[in-house]
Amino acid sequence: MISADTLLTALTFVTVINLVRYFTALRSLIFIMREAHPLLYQQVDGRGFFRTHGNVAKQVRLYHYLKDKEYLHHHEDVFINKCSKVRELFVLSSGLTFVTLLLAIMI
Repeated sequence: MISADTLLTALTFVTVINLVRYFTALRSLIFIMREAHPLLYQQVDGRGFFRTHGNVAKQVRLYHYLKDKEYLHHHEDVFINKCSKVRELFVLSSGLTFVTLLLAIMI
């Protein structure tokens, strides 16, 4: 039988891999956003998004943009696909993080 420690280690590994995938996709979305949607790029502080002095309120703007699926009205397919991928990876990573933390607390 699989021990709880092995299960937690495997789940943590999968969660970390998916978080890295999410941040990589988010970084490439911001890069694409510079050309595809310059106004949104300025609104979310694209240049300082991943810096320690980044404005959290502006980062939340991108969260709401993706959550409300406002990107579906954009004219570039590459931008729409990247936004959709970032949104899916965010949901997956959030769920995995929640389950991993819940399992870590239970053990």
